Amino acid sequence: MANKGPSYGMSREVQSKIEKKYDEELEERLVEWIIAQCGADVGRPDRGRLGFQVWLKNGVILSKLVNSLYPDGSKPVKVPENPPSMVFKQMEQVAQFLKAAEDYGVTKTDMFQTVDLFEGKDLAAVQRTLMALGSLAVTKNDGYYRGDPNWFMKKAQEHKREFTESQLQEGKHVIGLQMGSNRGASQAGMTGYGRPRQIIS
Repeated sequence: MANKGPSYGMSREVQSKIEKKYDEELEERLVEWIIAQCGADVGRPDRGRLGFQVWLKNGVILSKLVNSLYPDGSKPVKVPENPPSMVFKQMEQVAQFLKAAEDYGVTKTDMFQTVDLFEGKDLAAVQRTLMALGSLAVTKNDGYYRGDPNWFMKKAQEHKREFTESQLQEGKHVIGLQMGSNRGASQAGMTGYGRPRQIIS
């Protein structure tokens, strides 16, 4: 990976807009959840974007987080005993977390890219992914979520309706208003199209 110098002009503006999306209050909530979910041995990051990035950068804590949402026999990500020190190994660990999060149910639109975290390009996207993961864990309510359930919004649940055969038949006889209606106002007494307007002088 090449060292990247400071950005100027348009790219600087874009980067500053992305950085403004980062939410420090949300960071606090996510840190509390990760510690509650994984245990105190994951430590606590320094406050702010950089501390949050450094804490999650090698992918080990993220992997422990997603593993904690599964039963003991079926952990999706292999967590190394010693945190990886080589860059490509760290990025690979983050990629494994992303794959496991997607398998858990996080949509592709809520996922961050590995470089968003690794190079600190878009830490707001990292927060968005963790929020989506937390919301799914609260919604599933399978006993593996730890922490305050009010930290995350519950996802909408499917509400399947069952109709009897007679109700379905009745529905076929109702004309929806989108198809038009023969009740109410009519065009009786209106002139036909194309007739010239009568101008009397």
